Amino acid sequence: MRTAVLAFLLGTSSLSAALVSDVRELIGKDDFAGAEALIRKHIGSSGKTPEAILAFSWLGRGAVGLKRYDKALAYAETTRADCLSALRTRKLDDEPQLPTALGASIEVHAQALSGKGARSEGVSFLKAELKRWHGTSMRTRIQKNIHLLSLVGTRPPALETAEYFGPRPPSFAQLKGKAVLLFFWAHWCADCKYQGPILAQLRDKYASKGLVLLAPTQYYGYVAGGEEAPAAKERPYIDQVRRQHYAGLVDVSAPLSQENFRIYGASTTPTLVLLDRNGLVAMYHPGRMTYEELANEIDRVLGQKATD
Repeated sequence: MRTAVLAFLLGTSSLSAALVSDVRELIGKDDFAGAEALIRKHIGSSGKTPEAILAFSWLGRGAVGLKRYDKALAYAETTRADCLSALRTRKLDDEPQLPTALGASIEVHAQALSGKGARSEGVSFLKAELKRWHGTSMRTRIQKNIHLLSLVGTRPPALETAEYFGPRPPSFAQLKGKAVLLFFWAHWCADCKYQGPILAQLRDKYASKGLVLLAPTQYYGYVAGGEEAPAAKERPYIDQVRRQHYAGLVDVSAPLSQENFRIYGASTTPTLVLLDRNGLVAMYHPGRMTYEELANEIDRVLGQKATD
């Protein structure tokens, strides 16, 4: 399975990449009819392949991005039905296109409900889907979407800290009165390497004012070049990447746990989570952020007083 996943991520599935790219380009031009026609043409020649279902899932993403929520719900429903039909004859994680498409349909459905003013209904839908797909690769992505709709203003999940790099990670209880920034990163992630120096600058500026940085990461089962590797080989490789690309953060506690990524929904790297002085989540942001964006959020949190 890992070979198929890596091939997909590296773009060796040219058919899928070309179809999805062409569909996304048409969606970017607001030509949904053209995108649908292109997918129908593919289905006519090759059948309703995982590539076609994945391409169709982008119609829902495009519609929800344009706030066409009813249309997005319809696209999501069709994508979901096609995925479930295809899964009658294969397992979810046999290849990467179907879980990606199914995840998109779940995500779009919840976002569209939220956009229509039914946020609690969207969260309930996501929680039901999380229960259904909990033992699959979908878990982390669904958890991300639950957090996007409901994590801010709540207490964060505790981090698993049995294994780590750097100093022993403190508990959130030990950090009450501080602002805490969590930086979920991956050893292969270019956007994480972009984020690293920004975080080092921010820590230098705000540490004396009460900012603490923690940098969770996890095993991925491979090292440079996609070479499969057991934990005993991957751990020193992660530490090598940490010291080479995150020199300004080498003294930051870095819990090493796949479960942390699952419970925080960190399917996107980096994922940045900011806690206020009272230990509540003030920001949940999948994806990289600029210095200015993060500084504004940190200023806002540090300007608040901790309560007993």
